[in-house]
Amino acid sequence: MRFSLLTFSVFFVLAVFQVNAQVLPGEEKKELLGIYEKLDQYIADDVIVTNENGEQVNFKSLIDKPTVLTLVYYTCPGICSPLLDGVAEVIGRTDLVLGKDFQVLTVSFNQKETYHLAVSKKKNYIKQVKKEIDESQWKWFTADSLSIAKLTNSVGFQFKREGDDFIHAAAIMVLSPGGKITRYLHGTYFLPFDLKMSIVEAAQGRSGPTINKMLKFCFSYDPEGKKYVFNITKIAATIILGFAASLLLYLILSKKRRNQPNKV
Repeated sequence: MRFSLLTFSVFFVLAVFQVNAQVLPGEEKKELLGIYEKLDQYIADDVIVTNENGEQVNFKSLIDKPTVLTLVYYTCPGICSPLLDGVAEVIGRTDLVLGKDFQVLTVSFNQKETYHLAVSKKKNYIKQVKKEIDESQWKWFTADSLSIAKLTNSVGFQFKREGDDFIHAAAIMVLSPGGKITRYLHGTYFLPFDLKMSIVEAAQGRSGPTINKMLKFCFSYDPEGKKYVFNITKIAATIILGFAASLLLYLILSKKRRNQPNKV
């Protein structure tokens, strides 16, 4: 009986591994989507962006202080708006001073968007910041396809065009003065403490680990609904796998204890 139960557990674990293996390769089509962190690497030197005045500037030359980089597109019907809402909110809640302690650079990865649209979007989000700030220190840009590719590749931000829209992830990147990537904060909501620590580390040129990577695992992007949805298949498979592994370990340890000779 014990042997049968142990055998069943082994086969059950293997079966769950097989289910998980079938789930994960299904993500192969999205292999080049998401954010592939490149901590301690640098922004490309030759990225040229268009600022709010229609002037072309070297992007890296702008990074002279700890910098929060947001990659969005201004006509996004999905997670770009919540992301920018989150940035505006955390700017208002942090005790750091925008312009003195850090700056925010927002770049559209849609080469068809113009700097006029960037200016319009900036006005909307500046109004959401719940304190007085130096508005010039949240800068908004557009760029051509070549510079967009260089910038997004520099930070590991991979996206895909779907018709007039894009499939992409949500995160902000924190850069040190000089353009070294020191932190990724995933999602659309950011805690003031997390932002402050990221900026303090960036000022010292130190990189920090990403804490909330679970978003990439627990949620998948739904291109039809244009939002993140809970990935129940992966979570269920992981829970089952964990339970089966625990059961197998318990049976093995129980058998070992029973086989040990009794001490007199």
